[in-house]
Amino acid sequence: MVTIVAVKEMKGTSKSPKISIAEQTYAELKRLILENELPAGHQLMEGEIAELLDISRTPAREAMMKLEAEGLVEIRPRHGMKVKPISVSDMREIYALLTGLESTAAWQAASLDHDDAEIQKLRDSVEKMDKALKAQDLQGWADADESFHRQLVAMSGNKRLIELVDRFIDQSHRVRMLTLSFRPPPLQSNEDHANVVDAILKKQPDEARRLHRIHRENAGRLLVELLEKHGLTQL
Repeated sequence: MVTIVAVKEMKGTSKSPKISIAEQTYAELKRLILENELPAGHQLMEGEIAELLDISRTPAREAMMKLEAEGLVEIRPRHGMKVKPISVSDMREIYALLTGLESTAAWQAASLDHDDAEIQKLRDSVEKMDKALKAQDLQGWADADESFHRQLVAMSGNKRLIELVDRFIDQSHRVRMLTLSFRPPPLQSNEDHANVVDAILKKQPDEARRLHRIHRENAGRLLVELLEKHGLTQL
């Protein structure tokens, strides 16, 4: 069952009045897609979105267009939007791109000076991952893991790189959540993150890039293996 937050309610309680109805609509629809509440193949007409979220059609249309630009949905005339499926082949491509882009970000991050607060964000994510694993909280681990990767890329200072990585992380999020319960405990992944942080602190850009590349390659390989093993060829 889809759990929808009415955008009118969000409008009335938002602490940021500058956020438009279209942006709030986009954020809510994106949340539903990323959390698999709107699964692959699910279709919604513009009018249905407007009715479900208690808004007019214009912000619904704007939100749909933004989601299509991010590769999450397909808009078809007279059929509304359809949540796009992700195949094993798609995941191979996404992780190949994430590996290259994030490794470059790690190199750039280790080449720059950072304040204590930035470094602490990385350390906090690693600590949260460790605590989540000890508590056998895979969802908590996944949230901290994603936070680590986004913070690492943010530390590159490259806005276009950040935008690209954010898009590919979003596209892979649904599959990661669906396979979370299948994967073995990610002990090595936590160690990898700690080693990357160490390389950044020591200002070793080549080592940071090398470590992160190996980490992302292993993560992508594991995910594809899980999909194939469980027959999840398209999600």
